[in-house]
Amino acid sequence: MSDVILDAAVAVAVGRAQNPEIKDWLVRRRKAGHRNWLYVAQQSEMLQLLILESEREITSNPGAAARDQLGSLQQSCLWLAALADDGDTLSDSDPVAAGLTRAASRVGNDTRIVTDNPSRLERGLPFISLDSAIAEELVAGPIPLVDLRAQQDRLRAGLERSLHRVLHHGKFIQGPEIHALEGELAEYVGVEYCIGVASGTDALLIALMALEIGPGDEVVTTPFSFIATAEMIALVGATAVFADVDPRTGNLDAARLEPAITRRTRAILPVSLYGQCANMTEINEVAQRHQLPVIEDAAQSFGALHRGKKSCALSTIGCTSFFPAKPLGAYGDAGAIFTSDADLARIMRELLNHGQDGHYQHVRLGVNGRMDSMQAAVLREKLSILDDELTQRQLLADRYNELLQELAGRAGLNLPFVLAENRSAWAQYTVQINHRDRVRHCLLEAGIPSAVHYPMVLFHQPAFQQSISNCPHSVRLAAKVMSLPIHPYLEAETQHTVVEHLKRVLGQEIRGVV
Repeated sequence: MSDVILDAAVAVAVGRAQNPEIKDWLVRRRKAGHRNWLYVAQQSEMLQLLILESEREITSNPGAAARDQLGSLQQSCLWLAALADDGDTLSDSDPVAAGLTRAASRVGNDTRIVTDNPSRLERGLPFISLDSAIAEELVAGPIPLVDLRAQQDRLRAGLERSLHRVLHHGKFIQGPEIHALEGELAEYVGVEYCIGVASGTDALLIALMALEIGPGDEVVTTPFSFIATAEMIALVGATAVFADVDPRTGNLDAARLEPAITRRTRAILPVSLYGQCANMTEINEVAQRHQLPVIEDAAQSFGALHRGKKSCALSTIGCTSFFPAKPLGAYGDAGAIFTSDADLARIMRELLNHGQDGHYQHVRLGVNGRMDSMQAAVLREKLSILDDELTQRQLLADRYNELLQELAGRAGLNLPFVLAENRSAWAQYTVQINHRDRVRHCLLEAGIPSAVHYPMVLFHQPAFQQSISNCPHSVRLAAKVMSLPIHPYLEAETQHTVVEHLKRVLGQEIRGVV
């Protein structure tokens, strides 16, 4: 996916609308998900050139006219910041050209700098003429499964301010962003306490440790999940006991919980898969009958609702992940724990920082599970648009449902099922389909990506082969699930393309061609 940086003179030509073809080209690129950049170090040059042009036309206020024209240009372009080391280019015969080259290298190796300056064109790539850029149509690229670049473009100004703030105050661990984020997340979810941690895996580990679950104990959970769910149970010395899932949702089936509960059971750990909460009402009822705490693994469901309450506020402890591809994702690993139990919150805060309740005062054995300030800064910016993005995810899921409805039931295709009492966060749009791997291969040949969450039940993993479980629904789902591209910036046209290719592949499958 190629990006372009507009040299000052080219940017001015566009800003003055001297060439509608150029503007159309930039708009076309932007709609296709590609980025057009203006280098911030050339901002003053652009303004000066625009002012000169306005003065020639005897404009009453050339400065204001120039700013308006530059502002109009920003509708199809983004500002690319100049960094401290760009000052090292002063020894170059053309320091601006050298700065542009450095800026292009930060964006990506295939970035082009569009210029009409002959001496810069003589440097060769990444410099390219406007005519060549338009002729090459640098917009081709595969459909992304998740598009973090488009989201970043929307938040760029705020992200850069927030990250620079951390760089300047230098409190990279336990900085002010952590406390601020925890308060915002607790309010968003509707619980008393939020504890930021280094990952969703750490969240699960610390939750289990806080409940003093260890050797000889059992935790009932699902075998149809990422390995971290059961892995953390094993790492505290306990045994993961697997109960089967609801074949419609892939989430833990409350009706199958009680046969799995023994005198050694210490907790129930359901997973809210694909963005949809497990049936926490029914799971909590079973837990209450047996006086067991419930830990919700909400790594995929942050922002989802169950009976009007947010995921992570539905159980004793809620754990989530802010892995970059999640509906609310960091730019690295991060996670959070949620509870309204003051004692548990205090213990978990101690556990995440080596069991400290004061400086060098360790009251229990803990872990290094702290979230860093950079990730908190990113998450605060992303949280501000989360509800808007969740609304868009719902629109996309509705469109998929509408477009695929005619194929439901054919070639074994089952569309996602959402419980009436739930609102999904649509972390994935996951269908069930026969001959899944063959279908995925055909889609990939057409440039359509897909994903599988998850291809193997946990008791078939080498790490858990000692476990014996009768979970036929989980095994069947592992062979059939397939996730299609979904993210808040997925264009309707692209979605139609995905569906048309899937229809074509399924039509071949039905006819026995594939």
